[in-house]
Amino acid sequence: MMRVLLVLALVAIFLISSLQAETPANPPTTLPARAKVKVFLLIGQSNMAGRGKVEDEDKVAPPRVVTLNKEDKWAPAIDPIHFDKSRAGVGLGRTFGIVISEKLTNDTIALVPAAVGGTTIEQWAKGGTLYENAVRRAKIAQQDGQLAGILWHQGESGGKAETYAALAEKLFADLRADLEAKDVPVIVGTLGDFVAGGKTLNPVLKKLPETIPNSACADASGLKDGGDHLHFNAEANRELGKRYAEQWLKLTGQTK
Repeated sequence: MMRVLLVLALVAIFLISSLQAETPANPPTTLPARAKVKVFLLIGQSNMAGRGKVEDEDKVAPPRVVTLNKEDKWAPAIDPIHFDKSRAGVGLGRTFGIVISEKLTNDTIALVPAAVGGTTIEQWAKGGTLYENAVRRAKIAQQDGQLAGILWHQGESGGKAETYAALAEKLFADLRADLEAKDVPVIVGTLGDFVAGGKTLNPVLKKLPETIPNSACADASGLKDGGDHLHFNAEANRELGKRYAEQWLKLTGQTK
């Protein structure tokens, strides 16, 4: 009798193992029709990638918000959505996506994370690795959706006030041309109050909408860092995501 029970147990274990092997650990995310997918490209440096501490609320997959993962596949938008460094954590992107999805209730929001910590605006120029990878990933996303916005946060590394505006204007003009989206909204953000160079660069960032068509600036005033005087903490990143979303909604006339 014991021998029979042992054999049955082994058979059960084998069947369970076989079923688990046939079931993908992360099943592919299915998107609706292309016209119902809004794509947003997230670029810049570490405060776009996110360095906030991941908490339970950040691990919940929001409905109708997805992200293009490291393998260039769609996945639920669970932080960290960026993968530039092992320190990647809570950023502004996920909350931005949630706020937009709550406003556009018939659409899926598709985030394309491509920011890399410690990078200068000069390194983001067309022809460089950062630019080309961002364009490559955005084009993959455009196969499934329509590019609806470019989100930019950068300036903690480098960022000379006297040349920043010209470089930013060229960067977004190139992106719009290469992604065949000449009028796509661009949202930039100011640096945190705690960043040493913020007093010099923030006035430049706030004025970019004056020279970059169809763009807006999200103000990071009052948001807190995580103790390093460089990176927003998780709570601040969530709030900054809301501020980016507010600017996009205003820019696109969807605030009502």
